[in-house]
Amino acid sequence: MELRVLKYFLTVAREGNITNAANFLHVTQPTISRQLQSLEDELNAQLFERHQQTITLTNAGMLLRKRAEEILSIVDKTEEDFTSMGDLVGGTVTIGGGESSSIKRLTELIAELQAEYPLIHYDLYSGHANNVAERLDKGLLDFGIFMDPVDLSKYNYADMRVADTWGVVMRKDCELAKKTAIKKEDLVDLPLILSSQVTQQTKNGDTYDEWFGKRFADLNVVATFNLVYTAAQFVAQGIGYMITFDKLVDVSSESPLCFRPLEPLAKSKLYIAWKKYPVFSPAAEVLFKKIQATFASKA
Repeated sequence: MELRVLKYFLTVAREGNITNAANFLHVTQPTISRQLQSLEDELNAQLFERHQQTITLTNAGMLLRKRAEEILSIVDKTEEDFTSMGDLVGGTVTIGGGESSSIKRLTELIAELQAEYPLIHYDLYSGHANNVAERLDKGLLDFGIFMDPVDLSKYNYADMRVADTWGVVMRKDCELAKKTAIKKEDLVDLPLILSSQVTQQTKNGDTYDEWFGKRFADLNVVATFNLVYTAAQFVAQGIGYMITFDKLVDVSSESPLCFRPLEPLAKSKLYIAWKKYPVFSPAAEVLFKKIQATFASKA
């Protein structure tokens, strides 16, 4: 399986049309058709449904698209890592993690490095713990940022010595906003907007905190989210109450929203992790040494 053919395949998948893909790649249409047929023969699978004007992916095609994107990402990152091995340290450091105001601690370290290593570029990936772990395992990320609860036994990691406070974001004009803290019983009958990561952990039996536990089945979850900003728009429209970290949503005097902490108080610590026995690029090695010097790392 050639990288060039995978690039052809991804272009056709994106364009949905062989002619358009051929024009984009500056090759002939028969060349692409021949390469795609050869790829299907090699994999012994039909990758496309061919229609009169368009071409769509089969289930096998969608699987290959995911794998091809991962393969080409790794190739690009590997080429960049080797390109950066010069006298001047440059290149890209890839970091994945969820939304958290505590990430500020990491950005402070990066800001300190920028003055000495201005050629280093940082590629940030936002995602849930499972997505971040998958990309870290595949070598698509140099570092992953995780929060409690999480099993980091297969990684080396450092405690970032910061924690986020859990609470509820709601409209200031709602009845619940009159409380200074929110108890579990306050939420049972309300429409809730929860992080899809937390709901998935709960379904898997790995409950975040006693806050959810067996009472999770009693909650009225009307929406789940990956990005806090988008979920905040739901809250502003009165669709539900969002359970999230503090300092992620604008609750200033101009905002219609407010934040109330959970009671009893619930916090999540943050960790930055990397693969055991890593082979870092020069750029990633610079950040790695900074992390080790700043935080207490653990195996």
